Amino acid sequence: MTQYDQWLREVLQRFGNGEVSLDEALQQLHDLPYEDIEFAKLDHHRSMRHGFPEVVLAQGKTADQIIQIVDRLRAKGGNVLVTRMSQEQAVSVCGKFPTAEYDSTSGVFRLWQIPPAPQGLGKVVVITAGTADIPVAEEAYLCSEILGNPTIRLYDVGVAGIHRLFDNIDIIRDASVLIVVAGMEGALPSVVGGLTDKPIIAVPTSIGYGASFNGIAALLGMLNSCASGMVVVNIDNGFGAAYAATRINRLGKERHG
Repeated sequence: MTQYDQWLREVLQRFGNGEVSLDEALQQLHDLPYEDIEFAKLDHHRSMRHGFPEVVLAQGKTADQIIQIVDRLRAKGGNVLVTRMSQEQAVSVCGKFPTAEYDSTSGVFRLWQIPPAPQGLGKVVVITAGTADIPVAEEAYLCSEILGNPTIRLYDVGVAGIHRLFDNIDIIRDASVLIVVAGMEGALPSVVGGLTDKPIIAVPTSIGYGASFNGIAALLGMLNSCASGMVVVNIDNGFGAAYAATRINRLGKERHG
């Protein structure tokens, strides 16, 4: 049962028990399937369809817009996740929600209202080739956590010092899903793909010198990987990798009971 399913069940139970009138119940449900706040139409049904409420992209929004969106999502009782929040935006937003967490490295804002409960088959492991890839990896890590996955970091184990990767082979093989983050030539996911039978989501980053073309070289390297079964998300898209990993992890749990 998703967070939104639980909220909807509680509204209906309170009406059934006579704790609220029909008009009061209708007032609580009037935002279905979405809530129009002029500059945004908040999709409150997304939790029922996807298993997690709508995620907010802070990029391009004003701090006041983010505050209003977060406030309305929070009112539904679930956890709230915002990505790509700048430090300038965070000053205002965190001032309004003092219990929230903001990570300046990744730009991820998390407002917890429900304790994390593992919903997948096993662990998601986030791996980086280098330290410079950590901001994207942290986006993946923090999003994976709030989406309900036990998540582990394994950073700076790239192909330039491949022994660092081999020293952690047990962590890799114990994972349910692997998110592998790399810039430069993007070789690390292919190497990891040759060491495990677990699903791998490759994330190219925009880290690298001139001919890396802001991540295009890493993206093309990953798309042309000889490691069978590896999938690739967009450049610097740690959030997208975390969401995909979550779906794989949950599907694995469903199939294993």
